Amino acid sequence: MNEPTREQALALLQQYTRTDSLLKHARSVEAVMRYCARKRGYDEDQWGVIGLVHDLDWEMYPTEHCSRTEQILRDAGWPENYIHAVLSHAWEMFTDAKPEHEMEKVLYTIDELTGLVTATALMRPSKSVLDMQPKSVKKKWKDKGFAAGVNRSVIERGAEMLGVSIDEAIEDTIMGMREAADDIGLRGSID
Repeated sequence: MNEPTREQALALLQQYTRTDSLLKHARSVEAVMRYCARKRGYDEDQWGVIGLVHDLDWEMYPTEHCSRTEQILRDAGWPENYIHAVLSHAWEMFTDAKPEHEMEKVLYTIDELTGLVTATALMRPSKSVLDMQPKSVKKKWKDKGFAAGVNRSVIERGAEMLGVSIDEAIEDTIMGMREAADDIGLRGSID
C-alpha cells in the first residue's frame, strides 16, 4: 500500500470501533495531530491518519492493545513507519516501540492529554473547547482525582521528549481540538 488515505483509515476505525466516545477520541487525536503537523511543517495527512487509527483495537481487544492493531495494519498493507508510529503511542505500557520521530513524540504526548482537555471542557458552563484556555486545563491537572484515568506522567514524559512545556502541549491540544469541535461534541453553547 502507498500512503494510507483518511478514507481508508476511517473505514478501518469504523470496522473495529463502535463506541461514540472512542470514535470522538480518535477524531480528537487526529485533529490535534493535524494541527501539530501544520505547526511543525510536516505532512498533515500522514499525522492525521496515524492519529485516527492509534487506538484501532482498543474496543474489541483491550487486553491485546496495539498487538491487534499491528496485525490489522500489516494485513492491510500499511507502511512500516505508520505501524511503528501507531505502536509508539503505547510505549512501555503495551509496546516496546519507543517514540523516535517528532510525530511519534507528539502522539505519545497528546493521546492522554485529549482526554484531560475533553473532561475539562465538559465541566465548563459552555461545555466547549472554543472558549477554553490552557489555564483551565492546568488547574484541573493538579487535581489528581479529576479525570483520574489520564496518565499525567506520560504527558510529562512526552512533553520532555518534545522539548516543550506542559502549557504548550495543552495549548496545542486545545487548538487542534477546536478545529474538530463539532465532530467531537465540544462546540457546546458557544455561538
